[in-house]
Amino acid sequence: QIIHTGAKPYQCSQCEKAFSDKSSCRKHQRIHTGEKPYQCSQCDNAFSIKIDLISHQRIHTGAKSYQCSQCEKAFSAISACRRHQRIHTGEKPYQCSQCDKA
Repeated sequence: QIIHTGAKPYQCSQCEKAFSDKSSCRKHQRIHTGEKPYQCSQCDNAFSIKIDLISHQRIHTGAKSYQCSQCEKAFSAISACRRHQRIHTGEKPYQCSQCDKA
């Protein structure tokens, strides 16, 4: 119901940012504290958010879970896959503010 009302009852104790749920507020506060509770078991890297650890671990496993829908190319990160797919679509979302280049 909080989502529907737009209420954000959880506020960061370090800044003015507010959140609709307690866990999001806790994750945000790690920016201020520098806490990184998610440690990679393969190397010394640590992360403040669990999904960042999961993405990082693909470096060690070589897993490429994201496959291009147009060709057989696969990627370990969804962002890399989306960027690659622009080759097929011709999409150029970033345009120079000084000229027509995109």
